[in-house]
Amino acid sequence: MAAAIALAACGEAGAPSRPPAPPQLASAAVELREVDLTYSAEAVVEAVRQSTVSAQIAGRIVDIRFDVGDRVKKGEVIVRIDERAASQALAASEAQVREAEAAARNARAQYERSRQLLAQKFISPAALDKAEADFRQAQARLSALLAGAGQVATERSFATIVAPYSGVVSARHVELGEMAVPGKPLMTGFDPATLRVVANVPQAQLAAIQASGQARVEVPSLERWVDVKQVTVVPTADPRTHTTRVRLELPEDLRGVYPGVFARAHFVIGRAPRLLVPRAAIVHRSEVTAVYVIDAEGFPRLRQVRLGAAGDERAVEVLAGLRPGERVALEPVKAGFHTAPGS
Repeated sequence: MAAAIALAACGEAGAPSRPPAPPQLASAAVELREVDLTYSAEAVVEAVRQSTVSAQIAGRIVDIRFDVGDRVKKGEVIVRIDERAASQALAASEAQVREAEAAARNARAQYERSRQLLAQKFISPAALDKAEADFRQAQARLSALLAGAGQVATERSFATIVAPYSGVVSARHVELGEMAVPGKPLMTGFDPATLRVVANVPQAQLAAIQASGQARVEVPSLERWVDVKQVTVVPTADPRTHTTRVRLELPEDLRGVYPGVFARAHFVIGRAPRLLVPRAAIVHRSEVTAVYVIDAEGFPRLRQVRLGAAGDERAVEVLAGLRPGERVALEPVKAGFHTAPGS
């Protein structure tokens, strides 16, 4: 019995080892297809509607209701200035109006009596003329005081600053208790629903850009591509750089995009067939750009490639290192642990 076990053990030790099974990796084929040819330019996001609200009267700031990053609706109160001085001026102006109204009524009554007395030949025409002049003067003074009261009332309304449109507060320039003076900035805000990207484009590219009228915007900080609503070429050029500003209107309410964010504008200037590889398959090792190619046995093998400029957020052009139909691993980190035997 012991001899049989020993022979069996010797047989198992001498048996050839099985080759490892290929790993189960997600992969995609390298494709040759027609894509948009683009011209890329660095750009920056700016707000179409951005404004700084400033004080129009002097006074101490008594209320600040919003801060940086807050969303404000149109008509909401954002800052209040002490209005006591303006209220007292309005009360004094209204009192003067009431006094002028009484004087105008008295002048009118005097004028009517003078007309009756002239008809009875108790006064001279000169006396009637004086009564009429006094009446007209009283009316003019009343009109002037009414206009002044309206101006004071308008100035008092400037103590309550409201949002001119719905938007986001991007800067607050004052603190509670500070003194506001006419022209002093209070808050800056912008409308996130009206954003655009501005790029400076060489004049040699303008004809192709205008002929196409199509473009996409890449926001590297968000790893996001956005379709633009409209491309507008500003009809002026910089004489120093020989470039022209191009505006690209963005869709409404883009989360995470705000004025000043760096972007890239990709203008469509034609179409042509290109060999594309999925961006998810690209791996960078130091200065080497490579992909893991799935061989005939199903194992990944690292292969260096050279990339081009064409493509989109899902695929990129490959200039050298791959052939149409080859499959590449979409999980390069996982593929690095399952390279082919002997590679």
